[in-house]
Amino acid sequence: MTDPFVVIGGDAAGLSAASKFAREAPDREMIVFEKGEWVSYAHCGTPYYVKGTVERLTDLLSLSPEQAAERGIDLRRNHEVVGVDTDAEAVTVTHGGETFSQPYSDLLVATGAHAVTGPIPGAELDGAFTMHGLDSAAAVRSALSKPGSSAVDTSIEYVDTTLVEKYTEWKPPERVAIVGGGYVGVEMAEAFRAHDIETHLFQRSGHLLPPFGEAVGERVADHLREQGVTLHLNTAVEELAGDEHGHVASVAHGDGTTDVDLALVGIGIRPKTTLVSDTPVELGASGAIAVDEYGATSVDGVYAAGDCAEDSHAVTGKPDWVPLGLTANRAGRAIGQTVAGDPSPVGNIAGTAVVKAFDLECGRVGLLDHEQASANGFDPVSKTVTAGSRSGYYPGGDDTDVTLVADRKSGRLLGGAIVGEDRAAIRIDTLATAIEADMSIDELEQLDLAYAPPFSPVWDPVLVAAKVLNGQL
Repeated sequence: MTDPFVVIGGDAAGLSAASKFAREAPDREMIVFEKGEWVSYAHCGTPYYVKGTVERLTDLLSLSPEQAAERGIDLRRNHEVVGVDTDAEAVTVTHGGETFSQPYSDLLVATGAHAVTGPIPGAELDGAFTMHGLDSAAAVRSALSKPGSSAVDTSIEYVDTTLVEKYTEWKPPERVAIVGGGYVGVEMAEAFRAHDIETHLFQRSGHLLPPFGEAVGERVADHLREQGVTLHLNTAVEELAGDEHGHVASVAHGDGTTDVDLALVGIGIRPKTTLVSDTPVELGASGAIAVDEYGATSVDGVYAAGDCAEDSHAVTGKPDWVPLGLTANRAGRAIGQTVAGDPSPVGNIAGTAVVKAFDLECGRVGLLDHEQASANGFDPVSKTVTAGSRSGYYPGGDDTDVTLVADRKSGRLLGGAIVGEDRAAIRIDTLATAIEADMSIDELEQLDLAYAPPFSPVWDPVLVAAKVLNGQL
């Protein structure tokens, strides 16, 4: 076979591309290089594995190596690509102490992102974790188990047994610190409290879940306090301090020091772009790889997708970096089809995201920050309303807070956020669809949404918010 298609990275974008390519161009050679053991796993499920809702680590696998082989994918694990030569159209790979060169006709860079730990000294201490990868999740769950009785099945061939067994003999923590109040921090607070652990969450800014806006952040903060989480808002962590054994022992912050037995750092991720740093492949303003509508980079035959690449934002029309699962899977699949000979756009992104905070469901989409909207040429106006999730007489309903942001001049919907306990998160899909369709607030208000007492009042909370904001406009 000739014209090899080489994929760097065996997770969402990489294997989505490989799966589509294998179906569309079975006569062309394709190789997927993955530097680790794990491939195609549900990163977003790791907090629920730590919590215990997901019982087995392998339940988080979307596509096993065996299933990849059945699809005709030449997947090579423990093969790390250490160099890319775009002039020679070849990558340099290391495996088992050996180094070799692999030529390519088309190349997909799907290297993902890495967890940020700096500038926090002590993040390398034993007992200080990031929730980035299944081995991290396995290590945390092992640390929460009774000594000698790890909940992690170390017979699974993919598990880093050295890391897991390191924490098997640890005494389960009585008090933990979470650094960062974003997705990971909020979800891990729920996971730790499920194990009845005293949980302290430190957030540098004044509200949690910043991308969701203040209305969501304030309601989530109140709910976390009700669930026994101690919040330290407007509190920057200065250092994780260790004991004489090199184990994390305390958190130094602006208000003093808090003794802890374990720390979880969740202050964000950054795109992995080191492989292309010495190539003509251009990066965007975000630091991720710049691509066109087909996922192609500035170098012919080189594509990028997933958490290492930018995409076009549905509201601004400009490149943006919003690392999310659907974005990676969709772009990878489109690139696989393009490389196979059928050009397919990777699609826009709107930053649509949902998160569970104990009993609260939170969703967001588009532009919520007024400064960001103004910087993109809009005159933003917003409104937050509270409406019932079901007909008032029907049991099980809850107050649902909806925030909408629109452009004052055109009335165009720019963004929205929703929070509540009764099917609030799924309602964000209505707003995501409206944004993709460039709807105005007036058009949103006129949508014919479904009504029946068990599901929604006559005026769905989204319609109530649109009606109020439209009146304001």
